[in-house]
Amino acid sequence: QVQLVESGGGLVQAGESLRLSCAASGLTFSSYTMGWFRQAPGKERVFVASISGTGYYADSVKGRFTISRDNAKNTVYLQMNDMKPEDTAVYYCAASRVPGLLLRARSENQYKYWGQGTQVTVSS
Repeated sequence: QVQLVESGGGLVQAGESLRLSCAASGLTFSSYTMGWFRQAPGKERVFVASISGTGYYADSVKGRFTISRDNAKNTVYLQMNDMKPEDTAVYYCAASRVPGLLLRARSENQYKYWGQGTQVTVSS
């Protein structure tokens, strides 16, 4: 059974950094495009970043966030630097619906498996 478990969320001040991790099990990790999404209070869930061959980012986080993966550890990471209050959200990781590498996968319907989320709060 596929399971994605996020960790690393917490409370930080604006300008500080945080790294999220997502550990995957029950799938051939290297065969999946992985993504990060976030949902702020009262807002829809939106795309943050994805990784297949290379990282792809929403404009709101480009230059500040870095997505990476360690296939040997079945883990995808989201390094978040220079955090801003508008980054406050529940962050979710996801694995793609189809095997293989997807380019610019920013739609939720491109992903099948989801973690339960981890809270990130940025104070100003």
